[in-house]
Parts: sequence; C-alpha cells; structure tokens
Amino acid sequence: MIKVRTRFAPSPTGSMHIGNLRTALFAYALAKHYSGDFLLRIEDTDKKREVEGGVDEIKNLLEIFNLKWDEFYIQSERVKEGIYKKYAEELVKKSHAFYCECDAKNAKEEGFSKELRDPCREKGLTSGAIKLKVSEGKISFKDFVLNKDIEWDLSTISDTTLLKSDGFPTYHLAAAVDDHLMEISHVLRGHDWMPSTPIHLLVYKFLDFDVPKIGHLTDILDPEGGKLSKRKGSTSCEGLLSEGYIPEALLNFIMLLGWAPKDNKELFSLDEFVKSFDEKGFQKANPIFNKEKLDWFNGVYLRKLDDQKLSEMVFENLKGKYPKNIILETIPLVKERINTLSDYWGLAGFFFEENIVDNNLFGKNKEKHLDSAYKVINEIKDWDNKLLNEKLMEEVKNNEFKTGDFFMDLRIAITGKKFTPPINDSIFILGKNKSLKRLKKYLN
Repeated sequence: MIKVRTRFAPSPTGSMHIGNLRTALFAYALAKHYSGDFLLRIEDTDKKREVEGGVDEIKNLLEIFNLKWDEFYIQSERVKEGIYKKYAEELVKKSHAFYCECDAKNAKEEGFSKELRDPCREKGLTSGAIKLKVSEGKISFKDFVLNKDIEWDLSTISDTTLLKSDGFPTYHLAAAVDDHLMEISHVLRGHDWMPSTPIHLLVYKFLDFDVPKIGHLTDILDPEGGKLSKRKGSTSCEGLLSEGYIPEALLNFIMLLGWAPKDNKELFSLDEFVKSFDEKGFQKANPIFNKEKLDWFNGVYLRKLDDQKLSEMVFENLKGKYPKNIILETIPLVKERINTLSDYWGLAGFFFEENIVDNNLFGKNKEKHLDSAYKVINEIKDWDNKLLNEKLMEEVKNNEFKTGDFFMDLRIAITGKKFTPPINDSIFILGKNKSLKRLKKYLN
C-alpha cells in the first residue's frame, strides 16, 4: 500500500481564514488516520502579494491548533535550486510548452488575451516566460471528495504561464512538481481551485508524473447562503481567537463543516477526530458557518475547564489589564453563562470599571430600596457573604418591599445593568467600601 502523504500548501499573502484551517485539518487527519505524513509547504512564489510575517503567522497558527507537520518546505528556497526551471524547460523540449515574450500575463493591452491559444506558441522563441501548450481533446479525473468523475474539454482551457520571466514558477507548475517530488498521495484543496485542475493534470501527464488522488472541499457559506465574507464578521483564525473562541472548540466546529461522522457524534478532540476520520464522510452540500453553533461548541469547551485555567485564559483575553485574583474569584459567577472568553467582560466588567447608569432603569421606589441597602451593608462589621444575604432579605421582609424590585434597583446601582451575575455574590466580591461608594451616588 502506498504511504499516505498529504500537504497543506498556503500562500503567505494574508491572514489564514477558517477555510484554510479546515483544509489543513482534513489533510492532517487523512494522513494521520493512515499513519502517514503531513507536510507544510509554503507557496510563496508570488512575491508581490506576500505579507511580511505571513510565514511565521501560518506556522504559529498551526501550532496553536496542534496540527504538527512532519516536513517543511518553502518554494522560494527551492527556486534557487533550479527545480522548477528544469521541469519547465523539459516541457519545452517535449513540445508541450513554449517561450512567450508578451508583456502582460497573457498579452494584449487589457492584460489578458482574448485568445485561448497564445500567438507566441508559433514564434519559436528561445527565451522569456514559459507557457503550457494546451492541445485539443478532453481530460478528466475522479474527485475523491465529491466522489465523481469530472471532465474538461481542452478547447476551453487557455495556454497557461508555468514559469515567469523572472524565473519564478506559477502555482500551476510549482504545485504539480512539488506534489510529485514530495510523493504526495492525496491533494486536498478548496473548491475554488477546481478550474486549475485540468492544467495540473496536463502537467502531470506531460512530465510522466503519477497523478495523486485529488479532492476539492465544499465552499463554506454564510447563513444567508453566499460565500463567507469578511464584511459579515471575522472569518480569520486570528480574528476568531481574539474574539474569545478557543482553539479546541474552533477546531471541533470546523471538523463538521463538510464532514460527517457515521454516528452523528459532535464533540471530538483532535485525536478522536483522527481516529474516526473516514474520507467517505466528506459531504457534497456546502456547509453553513453557523455562529450560534460555534458559540455552543465554545461554551461547552469553556465549561469543561477548571476555574483556574479559565481565569488565566480570560486574563490573557483581557490583555492582562485586570487583577488575576478578582478574575478567578468571579469566574464561578459567570462560567455557566459565557460562550466566549470575551463574554466575560460584558457580564463581569463592572467589578473593574464602574458603569454609567441610566436612571430610567430604576424603579419608582429606588430611593427607599437603595437607602435600605446602604444601611444594611454599612452595618455589617465582619464582611461575610452569608450574613450579607440574611441581612438584605431581612430588610426586604421588614419593609415589605417586593423582593424582585428591591434587588433590581440594587443590581442597577452596583453594576449599571439589569442582567448580571448574582447580585449578593457580586457585592461580596466587590467589597464593602466600593459597594457603599456606588450606592451613595444615587442617594440624596
């Protein structure tokens, strides 16, 4: 049996989005399920579009998600070895490629030729860029993700640049050559790369390379049905992590975007996913990026953490600006109510910064309620949570206050909001002096 070898081959031209992460995850799982190798190959031959620090970002993110590669390559370094030039020239010698000296990508003033067959193919040039000479006929392959044969009429495929005049290969040449030399058995990539497949198949054929199994993953759609767009919220891995989603939950969510287990299980660790992975589980329908589902996954994973670990993650999410001990003390009050790390601030930010209160939130008996609460809190000598609860309830009963109205006014004065963690516990953690100070602002 041929050893399974897969690769993740991103370009360092911008932030990694969840589609990239999903491709890496599926390629990793496919290789590791069969005890094979997972390669990271940086396709950086388009130097004009490269973002500074892009390579390090890719490596860091894969490490965050624990997708460990067995081999690492950078295509621009391989250019120096003359690998791609050698194969491009071999194609010219075999009359499957030709030199082109057109100024633009495909010639002509608009930047692209309207002709599928480049006029330079008949000129017999001996220098310039090297282009694939596409012949007539048909070419096909079986997509192992979609599980169907796909065929192209080559009369619709244009002569395509393989090696630019600066000596750098295009994606079409570099990917095919590297997949051959690196003995890649399975190629997984996004559906938007499908139009390039016939070009790659021709390169494999003309260079007498074995064709790896190729599969195109479905498109991830936004809830409205269109392709995911940055305008509709963050789809970058870094953006989602900064919003308070944790790697394990985000990875679990992405596992089920286009792949389904046999038993409808939803919660998978990475190791469990690798063990359960089956390429027959790839789905044909485009999955939807359901943010509510992601929130649910993240909430489940957050609640699995012990309070110490969760408080440390919240501390980091808040950029280390607030006391660790207070965060740890308040975690039990909000743990069941947060779905992302950033939800913590919306629920517990009042412990660190006083909110501006909208006076319209108070009830008609605000003065009586707050005056009574102030008196009770002020009279407690030994600061004790149980005693605080007892004394406040006694005050409510003695004054025949409506319990809900009393504690709502108290909650608003202390926190600035109607919906917060349990108010008595919050007052205890906030402390006697701070609580009295906040109440005093609303008393005459």
